[in-house]
Amino acid sequence: MSELPVWTSGNLAEPLIHGAAYFGRLVDEVSALEAGDHLYFTDWRGDPDQLLRPDGPTVAQLFAQAAERGVVVKGLIWRSHLDALAYSEAENRNLSETVSAAGGEVLLDQRVRRGGSHHQKLVVLRHPRAPERDVAFAGGIDLCHSRRDDAGHRGDRQVVQMSARYGQHPPWHDVQLAVRGPVVGALDTAFRERWTDPMPLDSENPLAYLRDRLRGSDLRPDPLPDQPADPPPCGPHHVQVLRTYPVVRPRYSFAPDGERTVARGYTKAVRRARRLIYLEDQYLWSTEVADLFARALRDSPDLHLVAVVPRYPDVDGRLALPPNSVGREQALSLCERAAPDRVHVFDLENHAGTPVYVHAKVCVVDDVWASVGSDNFNRRSWTHDSELSCAVLDDTRDGRAPTDPGGLGDGARVFARELRLRLWREHLDRDPEGGEDADLIDPADAVAAITAAADALRRWHDSGRVGPRPPGRLLPHRPERLPWYTRAWALPAYRLVYDPDGRPLRARRACTW
Repeated sequence: MSELPVWTSGNLAEPLIHGAAYFGRLVDEVSALEAGDHLYFTDWRGDPDQLLRPDGPTVAQLFAQAAERGVVVKGLIWRSHLDALAYSEAENRNLSETVSAAGGEVLLDQRVRRGGSHHQKLVVLRHPRAPERDVAFAGGIDLCHSRRDDAGHRGDRQVVQMSARYGQHPPWHDVQLAVRGPVVGALDTAFRERWTDPMPLDSENPLAYLRDRLRGSDLRPDPLPDQPADPPPCGPHHVQVLRTYPVVRPRYSFAPDGERTVARGYTKAVRRARRLIYLEDQYLWSTEVADLFARALRDSPDLHLVAVVPRYPDVDGRLALPPNSVGREQALSLCERAAPDRVHVFDLENHAGTPVYVHAKVCVVDDVWASVGSDNFNRRSWTHDSELSCAVLDDTRDGRAPTDPGGLGDGARVFARELRLRLWREHLDRDPEGGEDADLIDPADAVAAITAAADALRRWHDSGRVGPRPPGRLLPHRPERLPWYTRAWALPAYRLVYDPDGRPLRARRACTW
């Protein structure tokens, strides 16, 4: 069973908005590691040649050089589907082999439910001789192409294959969390539980197992060093590590019935919402997830849901595009029927008018509770793939009115409110230092401000872009309504392939997480 603590206290959490900020910080922290320190990471995709700064190093160089210095480097990367299906099998294998050749050990991990993936994006850095320097990074940013963008949203020069509507260098919006304090020990435990799980790495893929045997690949994780004691407290943040693991056979040793704390954490937070739920999400699919928001909207007449999503799916094509579209259409329709005037969905563009791909997975509830993670708001992320998220509750009250937006006595907290405001300042082209926040703090004023800015930009586009471009990067999201004959085949494909259910049968029947 899992040894992960329910909560850790005394932490310091810092949002790193955009890949350029995260990658730059990662280079600084990994470069400072010395012989005997630990570097553990998990990833969905890792491109060995991805530049972490304009002049390097690459991901492979950074991790390989750490291993050559005597750092204990261990990694778990999802084995992935074939490159021919626009996935990353070769890239993940190349990163594994490059770092392993330098003295690290990076394994391709296929201990997933059939059709699933390991989607966690985690880096844990431990200094056994100086635990106060320990740091971990968790969130939505993979160590791969297209992620190194910044607030200008001109895109990464190294790109992944995606819809042509995002241009030659797709602009990319994403968020990662840097954490210090005892939570680093919890994230170390999360990595160790996957590393030491006795299930064979190729348990669901006999062909991959045969290829690995013929290549002489490492199929047995070596022992890890003893886990250091948790780092000392260093801040005011309580952090809860939330995860998803599906029900699989053979069972995970640490989650024999799977784990759905991501879903349960969101469920508790959303049910407590009274004024404002703010989401940034890649998908926002699934009627099961949307029903949670719809119920909250019906139960609380002053509650608004604000969501920022991609304008288009990341894929094109007659077969791939409709299932990607129909899930969001269903989810948004369900929410809008519950509260037509209190659901506000936007997408992003840069100042050149190119759509920005929203890959972030962020949730802020009533400026009290906030989460940043790898999980999207869909059934797949809440039940079927492996996911990891950090929920943050700040001890520090925010004194700006309203001091208790939800009216439940929780009080606004600095971390949650500042995370929302930092994101909104960028999306609305406001002062990044907070000098123009007056109408963004109270939820009612904030919703009015964000919808007015998006409507103004839409009118400017509809008028043929006459006159100066209004400030802001948000536009009202207009999902495409598919014809009935397309929906007839796209909906089953979406439910079975794109958004599968990894819950035990009893949980499915009871409609619980």
